[in-house]
Amino acid sequence: MAGAILVGCVIGTGVFKKASAVAGSVPESGLAITVWVVVGLLTLCGALALAEVAALFPRSGGNLIFLHEAYGRMYGFLWGWVEFWFLRCASIAALSVVFTDAFHDIAKFAGETKSDVIPFWHRQAISAVVVMLLGGLAARGTKLGARVQFVVTAVKVGALVLIMLLPVIVLVIKPSAPTVPDPARFNPVWPSDWYAFSFAAFATAMIAVMWPYNGWTNVAPLAGEIRDPQKNVPRAFIGGMLVLIAVYTGVNVSYFFTVSASEMTTLGGTPVSTEVCFRLIGPVGLMLASAALMVSVMGTVGGNLLVGPRSVFALSREGLAPKILGSVHPRYETPLVATVLMTCVSAMFVVGVAAYTQHTGAGLKSSFDVLTVFIVFGSTLLETLAVGTIFVFRVKYPGSRPYRCPGYPVVPAIYIVTMLAVLATMLATPAKRTEALAGLGFIASGIVAYVVTNTKRIASHS
Repeated sequence: MAGAILVGCVIGTGVFKKASAVAGSVPESGLAITVWVVVGLLTLCGALALAEVAALFPRSGGNLIFLHEAYGRMYGFLWGWVEFWFLRCASIAALSVVFTDAFHDIAKFAGETKSDVIPFWHRQAISAVVVMLLGGLAARGTKLGARVQFVVTAVKVGALVLIMLLPVIVLVIKPSAPTVPDPARFNPVWPSDWYAFSFAAFATAMIAVMWPYNGWTNVAPLAGEIRDPQKNVPRAFIGGMLVLIAVYTGVNVSYFFTVSASEMTTLGGTPVSTEVCFRLIGPVGLMLASAALMVSVMGTVGGNLLVGPRSVFALSREGLAPKILGSVHPRYETPLVATVLMTCVSAMFVVGVAAYTQHTGAGLKSSFDVLTVFIVFGSTLLETLAVGTIFVFRVKYPGSRPYRCPGYPVVPAIYIVTMLAVLATMLATPAKRTEALAGLGFIASGIVAYVVTNTKRIASHS
């Protein structure tokens, strides 16, 4: 069950959108696919370590509790801060951009052109309106029921399975298709000169792939609720991560059968998945791929706007956020103010990042890529601190525990050292530095917010 939940939490828009960014950093298909496997294995290392921590604290709160218990109250607050700005608001903004891009692909097809048919700022308005509408539904208490969530998950998984099998299906059923799957598109598979191999380029590709694996920490708290955790927790996480690695690898193999690495880098806002479906089965494929992506995004954004405000609500009730954010709508019994705040901030991210890409010389970057790099930096920094709590708790609580991380201390050390190297690469790479510094700035502002909030709390109790 935990493995299935992990897969459901993690699979999102990244595998549809990030192949182009990976190809731009490592144009060799073998290296590009290797990136997806390496990041998956590193994520598994982090999950196995964090599962031990979660088993020690089998209560709701996740990383907020772990960081608070290991390093102090401020670090728990910082996780709530990062969750709000990075994992919720910026993620909602990025997902809404994907929705609009998919809608724009359909509009371009209807207009029989490859040029933009919806002006840039009109597209940003669509993204913001989508966020506002879903936020309004969340504020009224309209919930995506279990059946709807099942449909959304089924659409995501079904689309990925179809993409994996599509080249084979086309070769069997329609070998005369306009674009025939061809292994020659994998060339070059490996660098012709390994001495020229760039670890910086590989790390940049890893940064892109970290977004598709984002969300793995959401399932760590389940470790305390699993029977026989010493046996079943590793099975769940290993099984779930191997499924993700297999799915992501299979999808990318399908991509390279149909679209070469050099072509992937010229697609603009169109996902590689959409281009693959269009080339193999024509306009119907484009429509189906775009529609599946839009459904997936709607479900994910709606879920974030339902769950996210409740985290803000909890912080308020703990005295770690302004009291007004803990208020409840008298009729709908929802965290109204927190929901409105998260909705407005998410819409502001859409507009603000769009303005940045248009007016600061970053026009070649998409809003989606800017937002996801920003998210990856901030979330990875705090997630790495959370994984590091395993070392603190091994000293603080040396006795027996329901689950022990296999391969300790090597497994968590591999994750921590690699993630720190990736974060350093982001700061050292000019193309990523602005987003990384913005991430640091937001985290630093969280420290200031904590000091102000904590000072007021102490004063009120004195």
